[in-house]
Amino acid sequence: MTVTLRPAGSADLLPVGALHQRSRVAAYSSFLPAEALADPTPEVMGEYWVQRWTWERADHVMTVAERNGTLAGFSYFGPDDAGDPATGLLNAIHLEPSERGRGVGRALMVDALAKMRARGWRCAVLWVLRDNTHARLFYERGGWHPTGLERNEMIGTAYTPQLRYERQL
Repeated sequence: MTVTLRPAGSADLLPVGALHQRSRVAAYSSFLPAEALADPTPEVMGEYWVQRWTWERADHVMTVAERNGTLAGFSYFGPDDAGDPATGLLNAIHLEPSERGRGVGRALMVDALAKMRARGWRCAVLWVLRDNTHARLFYERGGWHPTGLERNEMIGTAYTPQLRYERQL
């Protein structure tokens, strides 16, 4: 039961959106209220990815992970959101909830970091929800560390503090 990674295609985007929504609910339900996670629906999240991919596919990379032909997770990265040309931004790693702790996230992270290095970036950054202890520990085990920058974003109806992490490539 090995995991395979491959570049995402347009046919993957709706299933990626549904997985993204399931992943968010599973990962964030311990610290965000249910009503904040009720929207978007899996279908709306799929449409979000279709639209986002339309605008960003020239300079972003989405990789999907499959286990036995079934979508297990995905990663998404692109240029730094602060405009540093030597830095890439890891926008997302999301997993099917049943895949948590089975090595899929690590495989996606290692793959994304290698592809970022191949693009010539020297540093990688990401934003992680401050209260998502599991994700923070995952990234810290992968060599990431907080930069001290923080921002607040909305997830549904809830403000969510986020921390910026970085690591050298």
